[in-house]
Amino acid sequence: MAAAQDVHVRICNQEIVKFDLEVKALIQDIRDCSGPLSALTELNTKVKEKFQELRHRIQDLEQSAKEQDKESDKQRLLQEVENHRKQMLSNQTSWRKANLTCKIAIDNLEKAELLKGGDLLRQRKTTKESLAQTSSSITENLMGISRMMSQQVQQSEEAMQTLVNSSRTILDANEEFKSMSGTIQLGRKLITKYNRRELTDKLLIFLALALFLATVLYIVKKRLFPFL
Repeated sequence: MAAAQDVHVRICNQEIVKFDLEVKALIQDIRDCSGPLSALTELNTKVKEKFQELRHRIQDLEQSAKEQDKESDKQRLLQEVENHRKQMLSNQTSWRKANLTCKIAIDNLEKAELLKGGDLLRQRKTTKESLAQTSSSITENLMGISRMMSQQVQQSEEAMQTLVNSSRTILDANEEFKSMSGTIQLGRKLITKYNRRELTDKLLIFLALALFLATVLYIVKKRLFPFL
């Protein structure tokens, strides 16, 4: 059972690393994207899918951590979960910044196309529609990122509470061990005192017996050999 858990944890970590790298690559593609809007939308869709898969793997790792028999293994995996969530939050922030960078690039490209001449009114109308669509898409993406970041913050708080509860359990166990140690120490002192008292009692009995025998011998001597 433990071996199966180790394999599952190792697979979860490998997939988390893989999805993290894929997310970073897609974010870089968004930074380099200069349009059109459909290309940006397609990239953002892929990023959302990768974030969803990444979140599921982190949740699987967290569940595996809670099922660990050893407290040390549990704490170590929960710390890894927290680190992965922080990394995902960092990627989401980079994703938002990349979208803003791409929007600026698209805006600049459309302005450059307007300067080339042509049907100014048609281009202006198209630009306004494109900008409105781009702004709407960016706003929607940013709202989605904000919701995901809120979820991650909540999950991080729950993980932190789990760590606090585990630490409290360890402290309670430590206090119990200290109490047991004091009881054992007291018992050891009582046993030592009892042993000393037993030795004293034996010595007194021996002396009393010796005195008794000496008295008996003295009486016998006086009765049998009064002339001595």
